Amino acid sequence: MGWKAAEKLFRHWKILRGDNVMIIRGKDKGETGIIKRIIRSQNSHYLPFAICYQIVLFSFQVKKHIKQGQGHEGGIFSIETPLHVSNVQVLDPVTGKPCKTRYKYLEDGTKVWVSRGLAASGAVIPRPEILKERRKPRPSFVGPKDTPVELVLEKTYDAKAGIGMPD
Repeated sequence: MGWKAAEKLFRHWKILRGDNVMIIRGKDKGETGIIKRIIRSQNSHYLPFAICYQIVLFSFQVKKHIKQGQGHEGGIFSIETPLHVSNVQVLDPVTGKPCKTRYKYLEDGTKVWVSRGLAASGAVIPRPEILKERRKPRPSFVGPKDTPVELVLEKTYDAKAGIGMPD
């Protein structure tokens, strides 16, 4: 991992893909965005348009100088880079200000995120809808190592007749 901040990995993540967050440090301080991707191995996320190191929030835009090569032109290009987790905070759904979060159990026993801190209202932070979708869809085709459906549904054990019982 080569980068010093990535040496100590977070165990309990306070940010999820699809969360509304605000950048609290750096040149883009005060910008808000939605997290596109989280890179847990590097403690970062991507922002779709702004900053991120290891969480992909709204993607931090940086300028990159690229030399001209065979098949492509050179020049200065804007590319997205991730932002570190410590540089963003979740927005309170009521006040719209950055806040810390914690888990809380409601009376019916459900576990929810709640905003906390000085600028927080204590409101429940809703779980992002994007989390219901899979990032990598399951393959819909049958591969060479997949078991055929006929073999899976074949009945090989009958308790009443004693067929298929181990010795």
